[in-house]
Amino acid sequence: MASLENKAAAEADLVYRLEDKPPFFNSLVSAITHLLAIFVPMVTPALIVGNVLQLPVEMTAYLVSMSMVASGIGTFLQVNRFGIVGSGMLSIQSVNFSFVGVMISLGLSMKEGGLDEHTMISTLLGVSFAGAFLVCASAWALPYLKRVITPTVSGVVVLLIGLSLIDVGITDFGGGFHTKNTPEFGSLQNIGLASFVLIIVLLFNCMRNPFLRMSGIAVGLIAGYLAALAMGMVDFTPLQNAPMFTIPTPFKYGFAFDWAAFWVAGVIYLLSVFEAVGDLTATAMVSAQPYEGEEFQKRLRGGVLADGLVSVIATALGSLPLTTFAQNNGVIQMTGVASRHVGKFIAAILVLCGLFPIIGRAFTTIPHPVLGGAMVLMFGLIAIAGVRIIMTHGITRREAVIAASSVGIGLGVAFEPEVFKLLPEVFRNAIAAGGITAVVLNLILPHDKHDKTVYLAE
Repeated sequence: MASLENKAAAEADLVYRLEDKPPFFNSLVSAITHLLAIFVPMVTPALIVGNVLQLPVEMTAYLVSMSMVASGIGTFLQVNRFGIVGSGMLSIQSVNFSFVGVMISLGLSMKEGGLDEHTMISTLLGVSFAGAFLVCASAWALPYLKRVITPTVSGVVVLLIGLSLIDVGITDFGGGFHTKNTPEFGSLQNIGLASFVLIIVLLFNCMRNPFLRMSGIAVGLIAGYLAALAMGMVDFTPLQNAPMFTIPTPFKYGFAFDWAAFWVAGVIYLLSVFEAVGDLTATAMVSAQPYEGEEFQKRLRGGVLADGLVSVIATALGSLPLTTFAQNNGVIQMTGVASRHVGKFIAAILVLCGLFPIIGRAFTTIPHPVLGGAMVLMFGLIAIAGVRIIMTHGITRREAVIAASSVGIGLGVAFEPEVFKLLPEVFRNAIAAGGITAVVLNLILPHDKHDKTVYLAE
């Protein structure tokens, strides 16, 4: 009964329902609104990975371009629902932030092992390509996975992702990894510029208008970029001799594989499935669609299957893995537009942007402090989102022990990765080690029916 009432309330707030086809101009405006919510988070992961691993400009720009192309292809698959593939809802695909820390830690260890940039990237994308098939398989194993990967397990992983990325954000805040051990790192110029961006983002996040809040990071980056331009901190060298058109090339840097890295990527893939499930459930709710029952299960299965297939396509083209984005659910609520046909406009715009390399190269000119000022807050919010997931259905003493032990192990590995040097590589990654600990403890620790549950409201 409650679900029917919620569905009726959602329908009353919708201007365009799921199968409605808005006029061209309305569709275009709605598409641009969605793009404003995801554009910065979509291109940032490739920029961060490229900056930390110190990849050549053209390689980082290609990663950014393919992020846009792959996101467009993925969104098109999701909104059209080809047979059993896709949710058939306004589900927008974008780069999965869960892989940023993993790509960085694996990439740095590969560089220390003597691999060149091409071999390193081909290995990172190769294991991500293979791991994406695990997501495809998990689409049919969701009922079984739910017993193993609870909100506590998922929350621990999201919390560790946020905490592990804060190091990257604060390093960019001071000037970037390439300035470490130089007078430039932590200079007043860098700290001042990053603080200016952070203040702008915070001001916008305090506003009541939902659209202004969602635009906060984009506005902060634009304001910071203009300030950096006035200070002479923007280097336009990457824009020189840029080709007019990018042709997506499968396995552009070759294909390499590493079993140790594969297990790390596989763990993150499986744990990120439940982030996708949560996002798809939220999309169904705000779109006035059933979020329980057989029809919803088909949408869920199709959405997760599309997540996996899209990551296969993305990593083959040269992008980081993708997932369904949560930000767009807020846009649906704000605009009242739940029409999946708007997703076709979003897909077309993303692919077109990705095919022109000047756009990808333009993002590589953003100074590190400008990125750091926005990323410190963004990564902190990811960590807080993990805490909220843990508290979703309340927390008992058992859940608290699981979370505390897992976060302790994960952060311990982040501080001292050599502590598990005798164990497989997967245990030397903070996110994977913490996630595996949470899964194992969730399976072996007994339940106590007398254990009091504490809820978020309390």
